Amino acid sequence: MLYGRAAEQAVIDRLLSEARAGRSGALLVRGEPGIGKTALLDHAAAGDARVLRGTGIESEAELPFAGLHLLLRPVLDRLDVLPEQQERAVRAAFGLAAVQAGDRLLVGLAVLSLLSELAEEGPLLVLVDDAQWLDRASTDALLFAARRLDAEGVVLILAARDPFTARGIDELVLRGLDAPASAALLGPEIDPVTRYRVLAEARGNPLALIELPKAAAGDGTAPALTDRVQNAFLGQVKRLPEATQGLLAVASAEDTGDLRVVLRAAATFGDFLEDLHPAESADLVRVQAGTVTFRHPLVRAAVYQGIPPSLRLAVHRALAEALDGREDADRRAWHLAMAATGPDEEVAAELERTAARASDRSGYAAASSAYERAARLSLRPDTRAGRLTLAAETAAWAGQLDRAGTLAEQAARLLAVLALGPGEHAEPGEHVGPGERAEPGEHVGPGERAEAGEHAEAGERSGTAALGARLTHVRATADFLRGTVRAAYEALVEGAALTGGTEAARMLFQALHGAWYIGAAEVDHAAARLGALSLSDGDPLAPVAAFVTATLTRSGTAPSLARTIAEAREAGARPGDLVQVCGMGLVAGQDEEVGETARALVAEARSTGGIGTLPTLLFFLAETEMFHGRHRDALTTATEGLRIARDTGQTQWAAQLGAFLAYLAALEGDEERCRALADEALAAGPAGHGWATWALGVLDLGRGRIEAALSRLEPVAGGYQVAGKRSVPDLVEAAVRFGAPERAAEALDGFRRWALGIGQPWACALLARCQALLDDSEEHFAEALRVEGRPFERARTALLYGEWLRRTRRKADARPHLRAALEVFERLGATPWADRARAELNATGSTAPATSAPGLLALLTPQELQIVRLAARGLSNRDIAAQLFLSPRTVGYHLYKAYPKLGVASRGELATIALSD
Repeated sequence: MLYGRAAEQAVIDRLLSEARAGRSGALLVRGEPGIGKTALLDHAAAGDARVLRGTGIESEAELPFAGLHLLLRPVLDRLDVLPEQQERAVRAAFGLAAVQAGDRLLVGLAVLSLLSELAEEGPLLVLVDDAQWLDRASTDALLFAARRLDAEGVVLILAARDPFTARGIDELVLRGLDAPASAALLGPEIDPVTRYRVLAEARGNPLALIELPKAAAGDGTAPALTDRVQNAFLGQVKRLPEATQGLLAVASAEDTGDLRVVLRAAATFGDFLEDLHPAESADLVRVQAGTVTFRHPLVRAAVYQGIPPSLRLAVHRALAEALDGREDADRRAWHLAMAATGPDEEVAAELERTAARASDRSGYAAASSAYERAARLSLRPDTRAGRLTLAAETAAWAGQLDRAGTLAEQAARLLAVLALGPGEHAEPGEHVGPGERAEPGEHVGPGERAEAGEHAEAGERSGTAALGARLTHVRATADFLRGTVRAAYEALVEGAALTGGTEAARMLFQALHGAWYIGAAEVDHAAARLGALSLSDGDPLAPVAAFVTATLTRSGTAPSLARTIAEAREAGARPGDLVQVCGMGLVAGQDEEVGETARALVAEARSTGGIGTLPTLLFFLAETEMFHGRHRDALTTATEGLRIARDTGQTQWAAQLGAFLAYLAALEGDEERCRALADEALAAGPAGHGWATWALGVLDLGRGRIEAALSRLEPVAGGYQVAGKRSVPDLVEAAVRFGAPERAAEALDGFRRWALGIGQPWACALLARCQALLDDSEEHFAEALRVEGRPFERARTALLYGEWLRRTRRKADARPHLRAALEVFERLGATPWADRARAELNATGSTAPATSAPGLLALLTPQELQIVRLAARGLSNRDIAAQLFLSPRTVGYHLYKAYPKLGVASRGELATIALSD
């Protein structure tokens, strides 16, 4: 029976009820030790759902995927139901197969798929206790799956101590029991004095109410509640036989509960299995199925903290010796580290190998901890600096930005003390330390994976220049992702000056990324530095650098993006080297080639599980779809990109994609959604400012708030960013309609140079439209309308031309243009523009047709449309799920909802429906 938890039980019961109806849910139960989290999990497990249950283990928090492996161990025989790529990722993560390069979040997708498959047999309940002690890789995988649960019939409940958080997951925060519930739990048998004291000290904590009466005798000067409860447990332990205490000490240090290992280590001290019996009788531990577990984590903590320091070292040494299997190498290394009394190169090397294995499995947080501990145990200062550098790099890859910066600063100070100057340079791409890592200077952002490298010996360093460049890169990456973009930019430009070749090019590419959000002068400076680099003809970055330099320095027409990509790939460029060049392609006006390139890279990322790169690629793809008038496609693409960006913690791309979606909302006239998305993007930092400001300006323009539109557009239009260039025609329209064309003159001059420089017909058509507005010129309107394609922009030109013709009393000539514009606006759902075209058509004396019913595409949500299109191509639910990072059951659920909207009854009928813009 749970006292005083009716409301909390109701929350869990509702989740379980929804699971029985096929819906999924996730919940974080959070609170202080002893507050009743485990009791609520027990309540959930008492129902009729199938249960998978695991727990975080403090000593395994540095072993990647250890917690997830323990959770899924009972169902590992079902891995073969997963898509091949996901199965490989899980087996590699658990050390069951050779390591496969891939995205660490692919394991999270595999977890989602596996839980979905298990739920086919009935509702599934997944319980994880002590989630605060899960290793980072397991936490990321579980939360990725939790955020994507939808229609599987799965309930995932995590229980954790404060301050553990789970972004995107509902929380249930447990407080102390109220007075009646506390009194009922305490019971009537305790004498009044003790009762009063325990109630006052426990403050409604159930575990304290149970345990404090057993240690009630005291002087009243109690330490913190958790310490009091631990002391109560320790008091119980101290009353046990000495041999039992010794065996418990070993078990507390090897808290995976492996009884075989515990007994082998305990035998060193003369302790044996029968010595556990008194502890079992006292209900402090439980022995079953080859494991020994403590009744509560605070029991284990009390025993471990009560071990004398000298004995603790001996215990860890004994456990290291007991862990002699190949599969135990990582656990053995950590026990050896805990047993070390000073620098020990042999143990440091063991930890370094552990870190390399963790990095190979994308367990970057665990790798960073192992590298840092190895650095502390290093004998040589230069070796220590190299290991600290590796610790900083892997911390950055894990998203631990503050820690990465701290470690990098420590390594930099050590190098300075050693007075190792910048005279030595590593060869480009040379590995200066063990473990997988990026090329020096390469930007590896959240969700990305560096190419695997050979594990060199720790002492094989290749000079301070390489270490210094890598440290600069780590600090700059941390600064950039924290939002201190200028500091990152300056560090990268400075770091690139200390090295050369591919290494410097990658640093300058990242510097350009930062400069993009600072200003034109910084962009020009970084581009000039990139252009001054001497890259060999066979360097994979040479074609990319040439394209970027030509685009940004305006030194002639930029080469073909498609040819640039082909040359870079042939020379061995990685996919990560090609992502940002898509953005440069938009600056160069090569929208068609950007769309083709982004689409191919998206397909590649989906097939290889490169989840982390998708927000960037989907943003560029959505831009090209919108520019070509495929607004529904752009909405679908950007919506998926935004969801993945939020799932993977990529705040910069979440801001960009949110701002882009605000622009689409502005075109539709959805003022509430536009403002909400734009405000969110503006608050997130500089990344989304251009698109967000443009969106608000277009919203005002479409609503006829001309002065407001002009004020919005003036600061952004004409800038070097994509939004700056493409918003100039809107600024010109607003300025002319407001009667102040001079306010757009400077921006138009820049747009004219850009349009003529890129030589694209669509850009020249937009330039002609601007000139027509300024000159009141029919000739320029006609010139603009001669260019086909880009239906939305062409319709806007037709609308402006029709308005001009009507004002010049040529109503009959105006009608065809206004009707054509109205048809396009209604088809695209551009409501403000359609309303304007209808009003103009009525003003010519011709009755505008009634508003047409929304097309089939407008009836579907973006996710439904994505799924329906893939199903129409013949893909199975499982294939669709793998592409869209969903579960197969969620795919089926969305198809079920989409069929009635489309008027079809089966999958086979989808091929007969037009599902494109």
